[in-house]
Amino acid sequence: MSIAIIGGNECMIREYSDLCNNYKCKVKVYPKMTSGLKNMGAPDLLVLFTNTVSHKMVHCALGKAREHTKIARSHSSSIAALRKILEEYTV
Repeated sequence: MSIAIIGGNECMIREYSDLCNNYKCKVKVYPKMTSGLKNMGAPDLLVLFTNTVSHKMVHCALGKAREHTKIARSHSSSIAALRKILEEYTV
């Protein structure tokens, strides 16, 4: 399963990727707007950490999401919140 994480803390990128790798998922993390998220691709799951992301970035990410892409929103950008999302969507 491929995952794109939009938002979150820059210092937590390594922890996000390690946790996703434990669930056998490929992950790309975008903590801030970079070139309009042009290399996001078509992930199976789009995780939006809504507390740490701008409205413009959310609209850009949702515009690039495909029909089959599942979207999970979380106000918190903690590891526990990401773990809960992964348990819900990867099982």
